[in-house]
Amino acid sequence: MHQTTRLTRSTARLALATGLVIAGTLLHPFGAAAQAAAPYTELPLDRADDVVATAERVFISSGNLSQSVAVTDPAGEVLGMLDALPGPADLLLSDDQSTLYVALPNVNQIAAFDTGSLTETARYATGAGACPSSLALAGDRLYFGYGCDQWGGNIGRIDLDQQPATVHTGLASESFYRHPLLSTVPGAPSVLIAGQPALSPASVSVYSVAASGALAFQRRTAHTAAGSNLRDIALGADAASVYLAQGAPYGIQAFAVADLNQQSMFIPTTAYPNAVEVSPSGARIAAGSDAAYQPDVFILRPDGIRVTTFELGQTLVTGALAWSPDGGAVYAVSQHWSGSPPQLHVLPVPAA
Repeated sequence: MHQTTRLTRSTARLALATGLVIAGTLLHPFGAAAQAAAPYTELPLDRADDVVATAERVFISSGNLSQSVAVTDPAGEVLGMLDALPGPADLLLSDDQSTLYVALPNVNQIAAFDTGSLTETARYATGAGACPSSLALAGDRLYFGYGCDQWGGNIGRIDLDQQPATVHTGLASESFYRHPLLSTVPGAPSVLIAGQPALSPASVSVYSVAASGALAFQRRTAHTAAGSNLRDIALGADAASVYLAQGAPYGIQAFAVADLNQQSMFIPTTAYPNAVEVSPSGARIAAGSDAAYQPDVFILRPDGIRVTTFELGQTLVTGALAWSPDGGAVYAVSQHWSGSPPQLHVLPVPAA
């Protein structure tokens, strides 16, 4: 999950106490000290936007001002490029990792690639769902959050099991300030999470997914329960919890999907959280912050206890964290505010 890359940093940062709040109780997690980041690869891109990983490939999109997706091996060595893609933004892998979906908001399309041969296999026009910018998959339904204008955001769907594939828009009864951030997990295809970005306070809604692909609104976070300026969301592997990375507060908020009235856990990080991803097994959470001179990436247990942290030396691109399928590494993409080429970091994760 991601939003537009943030390449500026405030010179002022607030001090952050290390702690964990669960049900109103402050606990003090103990974890390994911050590690120096693993060697990085400088990417042949001007900018970066999102990252996903299969067992054999890592894909990094370049955002709406460029036209490429970089492809590397699991160690970060550049293998090639997917080119002629107008403004590639959000990336998504099929559940079996055989297909890569690329959101192309500049041209109201979503492209599909075979992750083995790297050939384009389909191009879907989203029609009235202008500026598709976030992606989620539930079975044979590809959902996309779209919206070019303020309060013009909504959710669309592509039925992949039909030939030709059919596109539906306006699935949500509510309007979003901009394209909603979406999240699903393979283990619970009947649950879809939609986050309202760019507002203070932010909000998160839960929808149930019918067999037909229709969405039914279930519940929304209570007013002011979430923080401000939502930047990334992640659904837990069992769909029991949803995790939020926001400009404030300075940590990851967790909410029980069955009850969004109040946060179930708060995990302090550093200033300006901007990324969160749950490992495929659900045993670890990776969180990131747009932090100056402080750790950028945090590896956490589901109970919020910190396992280790990493300093990247550059700004973490918003939403640009991805787990390796085996959970042994996290891929993080960073870029300096000056506009130097983005870097791909392969971060080793301690065994459970």
